[in-house]
Amino acid sequence: MEPGPAAPRPRLCDSLGADQTPSASTLNADRAEARPAGRLAPAVAAVLPAGGSGERMGVPTPKQFCPVLERPLISYTLQALERVCWIKDIVVAVTGENMEAMKGIIQKYQHQRISLVEAGVTRHRSIFNGLKALAEDQPDSKLSKPEVVIIHDAVRPFVEEDVLLKVVTAAKEYGAAGAIRPLVSTVISPSADGCLDHSLERARHRASEMPQAFLFDVIYEAYQQCSDYDLEFGTECLQLALKYGHIKAKLVEGSPDLWKVTYKRDLYAAESIIKERISQHICLVMDTKDENHVGHRLEEVLKDELNHVKVMSRLPCHAGRGLDQIMSEQCYSYVCVNVMSSDFEEIRKLVNMLEESNLSTLYPVVVISVYFLDYKSVPFDQKMENLIQIREYAKEVKKRNILLCGLLIYYPQDEQKLQESLRQGATIIATLIKERNSGLVGQLLVA
Repeated sequence: MEPGPAAPRPRLCDSLGADQTPSASTLNADRAEARPAGRLAPAVAAVLPAGGSGERMGVPTPKQFCPVLERPLISYTLQALERVCWIKDIVVAVTGENMEAMKGIIQKYQHQRISLVEAGVTRHRSIFNGLKALAEDQPDSKLSKPEVVIIHDAVRPFVEEDVLLKVVTAAKEYGAAGAIRPLVSTVISPSADGCLDHSLERARHRASEMPQAFLFDVIYEAYQQCSDYDLEFGTECLQLALKYGHIKAKLVEGSPDLWKVTYKRDLYAAESIIKERISQHICLVMDTKDENHVGHRLEEVLKDELNHVKVMSRLPCHAGRGLDQIMSEQCYSYVCVNVMSSDFEEIRKLVNMLEESNLSTLYPVVVISVYFLDYKSVPFDQKMENLIQIREYAKEVKKRNILLCGLLIYYPQDEQKLQESLRQGATIIATLIKERNSGLVGQLLVA
């Protein structure tokens, strides 16, 4: 069993959840209030089997290592578990041939609390190897045995803390628990000659999902007793707890986000979900406090056009304490409005701050530099000079996962035409942020 390399890391909390995750102190306080008097929180660890070959995906790379927004799928799943402060250890079972690749993922994305074990030839054997790493009876174990262990899939990246808490709480009481979802299709049983034998009543049955949780001794002893046939062909951990430990698992209704990335089309669906989640906050960086300026008009139009997105405005980098706070809250979309100055250095300062924050390690960060074209105040060629600088600089920062482009908004004197220009600009901004299309990096767009 090998611990993953430790390194300084970007903050991982709140990055994927639809709602912001509270801080560790808040979570602990909430748990203390919800917990019956005199009871302590159980020690919890997680085991993540990640040795699959991904045959159904139809690609040479195992699906857990397939890139989503240039980042391996398993990294998102690890991030989802790392956000939960009360999971003390995460054991990942990977094949020997993928061990170095997994170590590289841990180091690049600065994951913590991760330990690696070699996967078995089947799912159950991989899980068993993960449990052995946590057991106190193993001489080479460097981890402490938990009271409760979570078993999850490496290719279910959208698990939320509330579901994890529900299955852990139920496992503490019943010995085992697992998430379930309603069946989407009716399950039928064919006969030996390929004809229908019988079908199951869909309303009475459920699909078993992940995560599942167990008292550690219950599931570990079940694996120690189970037959080679179970280890080779079995897929359901709850069934092992029932068969060998006589534990009837508590079934917990799961959320729609628990789906498993199985086919190639699922990668595109996962990418779409991630893009939507990281596009819910936009930071407008503007070098003026004049609320009558057209830049603030753009802010109001953005809020109207994107009523489900939180739009915040901040002063630029030379007064950047507010920006530091925004970055710490995991904002991945920045609109830099150049009002008082067309100095390209302000864009460089913003990008440097983003690089120092390590935000772009986790997700692509969009930066849109907006210029207002008023022929009477600033010559057109001066505006274009700044936009051309952006094109060259964008190629450089793209390597650091920062997607930079320029937007020129026509500023007519006619009020109606101005409003139309602002709406067109807001639509372009919304599209750039939502799609995060690296093909548009360095483009000079005009509204």
